Amino acid sequence: MTDQTFQLVAITLYLAAMLAIGWFAFRQTKDLDDYMLAGRGLTPGVAALSAGASDMSGWLLLGLPGAIYVAGLVEAWIAIGLTIGAWLNWKFVAPRLRSYTHVANDSITIPSFFENRLKDTSRLLRSVSGVIILVFFTFYVSSGMVAGGVFFENSFGSTFLTGMLIVAGVTLLYTLFGGFLGATLTDVAQGILMLVALVVVPVVALNATGGLTATLDSIREVNPDLLSLTAGGSVLGVISAAAWGLGYVGQPHIIVRFMALRTPQDAKAGRRIGIGWMILTALGAIVTGLIGIAYFQQHPEVTLSNPETVFLLLSQILFHPFVAGLVLAAVLAAIMSTISSQLIVCSSALVEDLYKIVGKKDASPKQLIMLGRLGVLLVAVVAGVIALNRDATILELVGFAWAGFGAAFGPVVLLSLYWRKLSTWGALASMVTGAVVVFAWGNSPLSDTMYEIVPGFIASLVVAVVVSLATYKPSAEIDAEFDAAVAQAHDDYRAPEVSAVPVAGSARNR
Repeated sequence: MTDQTFQLVAITLYLAAMLAIGWFAFRQTKDLDDYMLAGRGLTPGVAALSAGASDMSGWLLLGLPGAIYVAGLVEAWIAIGLTIGAWLNWKFVAPRLRSYTHVANDSITIPSFFENRLKDTSRLLRSVSGVIILVFFTFYVSSGMVAGGVFFENSFGSTFLTGMLIVAGVTLLYTLFGGFLGATLTDVAQGILMLVALVVVPVVALNATGGLTATLDSIREVNPDLLSLTAGGSVLGVISAAAWGLGYVGQPHIIVRFMALRTPQDAKAGRRIGIGWMILTALGAIVTGLIGIAYFQQHPEVTLSNPETVFLLLSQILFHPFVAGLVLAAVLAAIMSTISSQLIVCSSALVEDLYKIVGKKDASPKQLIMLGRLGVLLVAVVAGVIALNRDATILELVGFAWAGFGAAFGPVVLLSLYWRKLSTWGALASMVTGAVVVFAWGNSPLSDTMYEIVPGFIASLVVAVVVSLATYKPSAEIDAEFDAAVAQAHDDYRAPEVSAVPVAGSARNR
């Protein structure tokens, strides 16, 4: 067998395993709540690995090592900011969001939570939220498809289009049929695979470059500034990179995992597992980029044409072809786990937050699930068309979508959970302001000096507070739900006894 055949066998086994998991989840899915939220039955470990895998898309194994390879440790501020942001998200958002989405009419999507939390009868809040989700996630899904095309192009010499279609097709299949549970269970398998790869590759690569001292010497020969967290970067640049952490609280595909936890108290264990996973994988990606600098300095006969493929090329050089294939599967895992999670959220926005407002009120569970699957297909097709334009890098596409969600939804989520005076008009003005500022700033020369999430988040937060103070009207019902949500989120809260422990597809543990 040739090297490429070994690698293709490994990739095929991985893809088959993902489809099998999707089929299992399909058999467990009975209604729209199961399809969108897995019956609120996720354990802390499953939720943590799923959130991490759906968060850390292809940029973790392609974009981040590539950025480190080109600019050095100054690019690590993105990972530092993300890790801090993820910890804060698990600590302060996860327990309250799980409790409040239950209290607020058992909301199963972020837009429906906003509407139920603020008692908005106009449906404007839910509609605008759904549209924002569709717009920014289409760009986000597109970045994953670009990453898939780059992966197959550089690993197997296929065309970009062929690679993109393979990744999109397999992900679409298990997401279409498995829904949220399928996306979540595949995320767990993919998260474990990513962790193993990001530990093994830098360890083996470090040995290949002669150990720590020799590796550092080689990097210094290229440019000693590559080992500095500040050299080559400005204060605004460092702030911009670290500001990625601001975006966590507004990412629907991540915080929906909090909503699917069994209880708010599960968030503590989820935080420990999730942040531990994140620290290990982020360090692995950063170290891989640095070791790549040393390896290609020591081996000038080897050409790295695209810095974003440094992880791919090192794994192909250093491992047996079959093992290299499994490492390559980890890259696919990172790409596909994010695409699937985002497609599910887009589907929920189309069906739960848009169709139910204007469509048939008496649609059956089977009809709603079918509409959800059609929504997944529609978003995937549009994202695929956008992905055909390869002018933007993976990191740029991800960065734009991340900023959009962080600025549009982040302040509203925080204020919904911690400030009882947030009003419908304050939330609506905040979301529109955040989205508009990100679009305008991100498509102007200003984006070269400051990441658009910073002005977008600040503007969105200020507008939310100012407009809410001007339009707030006391509501006994809202106050009662706010107090109930806070009480349920406390560590010492104990839910009423239940007769059986439910699983996805059965009566849910509230």
